[in-house]
Amino acid sequence: MKVIREGTRTVPKTRKEYNDADRKAVEKNFKEKKIRVCGIGPDEYNCVLTYECAKEIWKALKTAHDGTTQVKQSKIDMLTTEYEFFKMKEDESIQDIHTRFTSIINELHSLREVIPTNKLVRKILRVLLGSCEWGNK
Repeated sequence: MKVIREGTRTVPKTRKEYNDADRKAVEKNFKEKKIRVCGIGPDEYNCVLTYECAKEIWKALKTAHDGTTQVKQSKIDMLTTEYEFFKMKEDESIQDIHTRFTSIINELHSLREVIPTNKLVRKILRVLLGSCEWGNK
């Protein structure tokens, strides 16, 4: 960008007006944009296609994945409730229970909500003991 009219307005520079610092900044932006775009799927790509700079792409992807603070807290609340009321389903194998439980814990962890390991172990043991015939007596 360059300043015109006594510092009141900025307009983009033409390529001929670029200096070495401008060229490096454009190259860096191109590389960062390419890295971000190459790591996403087609749906996400369509959402960020129109953004010019890597920073805009990053903000859009971050919001899409993390959501706003409100959305993030809602996800945490929902997953915490799932964790608290976690029970074995009828005709569910131990492997299935473990997969479902791990999925909930991993999603919480990705939202930076960490449950201590000792609590996780106690929870899964209670679920397994509660599902045994002798555990219900």
